[in-house]
Amino acid sequence: MDIDFASLGFDTNFSILDWCIVIGYLIAIVSIGVYIRKYIASATDFMVAGRGLKTFLAIATMIGTELGLVTVMYSSQKGFTGGFAAFHIAFAAAIVTLFVGISGFIVVPLRRLKVMTIPEFYEMRFGRDIRILGGIILALSGILNMGMFLKAGSLFVTGVTGMTSEFHLKIVMTVLLCMVLLYTTLGGMVSVAILDYIQFVVLSFSLLFASIMSIRYLGWDNIVNTVTEQMGQGGFNPFDETGFGWSYVLWMFFMGLVSCAIWQTAVIRACSAKSTGIVRRIYILSSVGFLIRFLIPYFFGICALVFIANNQTLRGVFLSADGKANSDLSLTAMPFYLSQLLPAGFIGIISAGMLAAFMSTHDSYLLCWSSVLTQDVVAPWFKKDLSSKARLLLTRIFIVAIGIFILVWGLWYPLEQDLWDYMAISGAIYSIGGFALLAFGLYWKRASRAGAYLALLTGFLALLGLSKVQQLCSPLLNPIKKLVGIEGDIPSAVIGLIVLALAIVLMIAGSLLLPDKRGRATLMKLRSNLDGLD
Repeated sequence: MDIDFASLGFDTNFSILDWCIVIGYLIAIVSIGVYIRKYIASATDFMVAGRGLKTFLAIATMIGTELGLVTVMYSSQKGFTGGFAAFHIAFAAAIVTLFVGISGFIVVPLRRLKVMTIPEFYEMRFGRDIRILGGIILALSGILNMGMFLKAGSLFVTGVTGMTSEFHLKIVMTVLLCMVLLYTTLGGMVSVAILDYIQFVVLSFSLLFASIMSIRYLGWDNIVNTVTEQMGQGGFNPFDETGFGWSYVLWMFFMGLVSCAIWQTAVIRACSAKSTGIVRRIYILSSVGFLIRFLIPYFFGICALVFIANNQTLRGVFLSADGKANSDLSLTAMPFYLSQLLPAGFIGIISAGMLAAFMSTHDSYLLCWSSVLTQDVVAPWFKKDLSSKARLLLTRIFIVAIGIFILVWGLWYPLEQDLWDYMAISGAIYSIGGFALLAFGLYWKRASRAGAYLALLTGFLALLGLSKVQQLCSPLLNPIKKLVGIEGDIPSAVIGLIVLALAIVLMIAGSLLLPDKRGRATLMKLRSNLDGLD
C-alpha cells in the first residue's frame, strides 16, 4: 500500500547528508568484503573461516548475523502489534541460549565431529540418503525463511527515506541484493565474520542512542499508558489469551532453541570456533546479546505505536477503528517513526548500520544455504570427492541462484501475517525434523533411519501455519476448525507445537518398530570419536 506521508504533513528527516553517509559507508563495507577475497584459499576457509574464530569475534559475528535489519523489522512489528508482552520472546531466546552454552547441548558434539553442515552429521549417524534428504529440506526451509528479507529491508529504506512508490521498492531490493552477492561470492565466511563485527559495533551504539532519544521524546509514562489504553493486559502479560497466550510462549521457547542450536546459520559459528571451550563461551556470552537484539527492536515498535496512536491523522492510517494494527502497514511503522524522531546526520548513521546489518544477515544466510546445497545435496552423489576448487565454484553459483529466487519470491509472495510468524513456520519445515534427528541421533542409541525419515518428512506439515497455505487448504481444515471451535486461521504456534510433538512421536515409533542394526554401533563409534576430539 503506497502512502505519501509528506502529503499528510510528515516529511522525513532523511537529508542529502544522510544519503552521503549511507552510500559512503556501504561502499567502504563492500570494498572490505571484496578485498578479503585474497585470504580465501580453500572451501574450508570460504565456509567456516578455517575454523579459526576466537571468542569475541565469534560472538560478534553470531550476534551480528542475528541482529540483522530483518530482525529489527520483524521484532519492531511484534512490538507494534503485541506491546511489552512481546518481550517474552527475547527472554525465551536468552534462557535457551544460556542453557545451550552451559550444557553444550547439540553444538559441542557437532563441533567435536568437525562438521561444516548439520546434514554431515546425518550421514555419520543415519546414512548418506538421510544426509541428502536432510540437506534438501534444510536448504528449502532456509531459502523460504529468508524469502521476505529483501522486502523487509526495502520497506525500511523506503519508510525512512520517504520513498512511496512500488517502483522504488523494487529498485531498492535489486540494488541491495547485488551488493550482497558481490562480496559474499568473493569473501565467504572470512568476509562475513569481519563485516559482522564492524556492523555489530556500529549498530549497537546507534540502537542504544535511539532508544534513549525515544524515551526522552515520548516519555516513559506516556509509553506505558498508551500501551495500556490500546491493548490492556494483553499488552503486558504474554500468557493473556487476548494477546499471545500459553501456546505461543511455549512455541517461542522452541524457537529460541532453534535459533541458537538447530538453525544452520548459528551452528556454523560453533563449527567455525577454535575449540569446544570457545563454543561454550560463545553461547553463554551470546545469551545476553540474544536478549538485547530482541528487546531494543521490540521497544522501537512500541514507541512507533505510541507515536502513531497519539496522532489522529496517523492513527487513521496505521490502526483500525478498534485499535488493531493495519497488517499492510505494520512493518513500515518503525522506519516511519525513526524518520520523524532522529535528526539529520544521525538518521544516516543508524540507517547505514541497519543496511550493513541487512547485508550481514544476507551474506550469512546465502553462504549457509549454498554451502548446504554444495556439501550435502550435490557432493554426496560423486563417488570421487569434489575438489576444493569445484566446491567453491558450486557454492558461488548457488549463492547467485538463491539471490535471484529470493528477489522474485519477495516481490511475489503476499505476506498476510506478522513477518516473525512467517519466519518461524517456514523455518519449522526443517527445524522440527532437524531437532528430532540431532537430539535423538546424538543422545539416543536406538534412533534409526526409519525414524529419521519420518521426522524429517513430518516437518512439511508446518506449512499449514502459513496463512496463505491455510486458505488453500480451507476445504480440509474448515471441518476441523468447526469441531474445535476455532474461527479464522488456526494459530501458527498451535500448528507448530502439534507438528513438533508428532515428529518426536514418529521418530521414537519409527526407531522402535524399524531399528537399525548399525544404529547402536554407529553411535558408539561417534561417541568414542567425540571423547578424543576438540
